[in-house]
Amino acid sequence: MADHPVEIPKLPPEDAMDRLVSLLEPFRRITQPKFYGIENLPDDGSLLVGNHTIYGFLDLPFMMAEVWKRRRIAIRGLGEHAHYAVPVWRDLLGACGMVRGTRDNVRALMRDHQTILVYPGGAREVNKRRGQQYQLLWGERMGFARLAIEQGYPIVPVAAVGVDDMLDVTVDQNTPVYGQLAAAYEKVMGFPTPPVVRGVGLTAIPRPERLYFWFGEPVDTARFAGHNDDTAARTIRDETKQAILAGIQFLRDERDKDPDRDLARRLLRRPG
Repeated sequence: MADHPVEIPKLPPEDAMDRLVSLLEPFRRITQPKFYGIENLPDDGSLLVGNHTIYGFLDLPFMMAEVWKRRRIAIRGLGEHAHYAVPVWRDLLGACGMVRGTRDNVRALMRDHQTILVYPGGAREVNKRRGQQYQLLWGERMGFARLAIEQGYPIVPVAAVGVDDMLDVTVDQNTPVYGQLAAAYEKVMGFPTPPVVRGVGLTAIPRPERLYFWFGEPVDTARFAGHNDDTAARTIRDETKQAILAGIQFLRDERDKDPDRDLARRLLRRPG
């Protein structure tokens, strides 16, 4: 992996952030996201670690917008290097505050006590295959845990439910022919091929499911200060992973008993 200099894009001014959030209001009326535990976010910075839902971008803006509205906390998402190979797109991400996901950039953000968001599953978790709804596809990744221990930074586990119910994967890397083409593409480009999905009817338009978000209690990393071994990092990673899985299950239970999960009921109900 090539080294990159530390580069932290400036956040938009507060009034610009407010305008960006207001752009989501028509869509928020449809999704009407529910939030649990948003008070668990520390004011002076934390590392949010979550589960990536399919395609990765359908729920993220709503989570970031709500945290800004309620807590005035700007979340700095970490972007994979593949995003920065695409002109215009990388500029748009930077303008919204995203930061290239390098170790030195993360250290700089932590020294500045910023709130950082990382998805250890990365592109693999975004490009889910059939039957992988709400699974954590992390492999043996522990980098986020090592950096959090190194800097004594608290980790807040985050769970999101809703998007994986919006789309059904119909063709993926396990599908003959497509799988061979996808493997060749990934070998050349270094980025997984998105699955083919079905949403409303036979289209790829996402079904209008409600969104649910959960923020757990911070995981203390300071107790491992001075420990740079894999055992400490694995312990933190596994604690974080189990917390997220518990959060996902909590949200799925809440979703299943939510009378306003149905779109018609949500639209007819007077906004609270």
